[in-house]
Amino acid sequence: MTPLEHRLLRRIAAEGPLTIADFMAAALLDPRDGYYTRAAPLGDEAGRGGDFVTAPELTQIFGELLGLWCLEAWQRLGSPEAFNLIELGPGRGTLMSDVLRSLDLIPECRRAAALHLLEVSPRLQAIQQETLRHEEITWHSTIDRLPSGPCLILANEFFDALPLRQFERSPEGWRERLVVRGQEGLGFALSGVLPTGLLPDQAEDGAVYESSTAAQIIAEDLARHLVREGGAALFIDYGYDARPWKGSLQAVERHRRVSVLECPGQVDLSSQVDFAALASAAQKGGAEVFGPVSQATLLTTLGLEERKTSLIGESSPEQALALERACRRLIDPGAMGEAFLALALQSPGLEGPAGFLVEPRR
Repeated sequence: MTPLEHRLLRRIAAEGPLTIADFMAAALLDPRDGYYTRAAPLGDEAGRGGDFVTAPELTQIFGELLGLWCLEAWQRLGSPEAFNLIELGPGRGTLMSDVLRSLDLIPECRRAAALHLLEVSPRLQAIQQETLRHEEITWHSTIDRLPSGPCLILANEFFDALPLRQFERSPEGWRERLVVRGQEGLGFALSGVLPTGLLPDQAEDGAVYESSTAAQIIAEDLARHLVREGGAALFIDYGYDARPWKGSLQAVERHRRVSVLECPGQVDLSSQVDFAALASAAQKGGAEVFGPVSQATLLTTLGLEERKTSLIGESSPEQALALERACRRLIDPGAMGEAFLALALQSPGLEGPAGFLVEPRR
């Protein structure tokens, strides 16, 4: 039993059951024993080390293409002489390092960019500092401290780790899934029947409804920031646009799935992102919203095949094979290509963003 689990059991004994959102917030972000406080979660491109691998760690092409997206967005903003380049949840700093390489293609854009990273983990901040050791970085712990001025915002696998609540449909009505004291530590239980009208009525018995208030608040706040300051944002994550009515909360340790309640603070927790809810929140904040489109569609449109061909021409046979595998994983429908979606937000009045349909979401 981890130290955090002992503390959570004491909390439950004193205050009663926890929502899953409360459990996730403690397991991931507890200042002393939270996963992102103490862990080095990311593995390398070969899957070595860490608990999981994200797209930027697979190949430099991913970040370079997002850098091209930023270049195009900067031009649509009128090529401002100064703008804030912001990344939410920047991991090891690999994505930003590759993005900046693309910005070097237009020196005026590169010089105009002021780098801001939203990161709550001191340990990850230290890793980011090493990766981006030649850059001047400003870190932020909350989005309400983002700087004023035109901005471009990137968020890759950020929203999937935000706390959510789960509700399960029973014959009597909706009940909330809660974390309680079980026979041998933490366990799950259902609340009493919730009042009608709070959740959709059309769901069948056994359906699970997931909702992340935190994700929706952040999407709306970022949209308001874009409208006020001018700019664009790109969110990429694994998730859905049409609700699947099943639970998606999962725990991962060393690249394998484990029990969600196993070793809180020592395993990664995440869930599929509700892109329809993100889009609705962003529209509420006043931003124009485009998509979602699949990751495969976005990366292919931005030039993945062309960049891959260029790099293969400069690679050894072993490097070329690894690059082919990485790119296939990024766009293959059976891997990340269709499971990951991309959503674009921007201040009103701009032309449509690269990689998306011209007309904004209605």
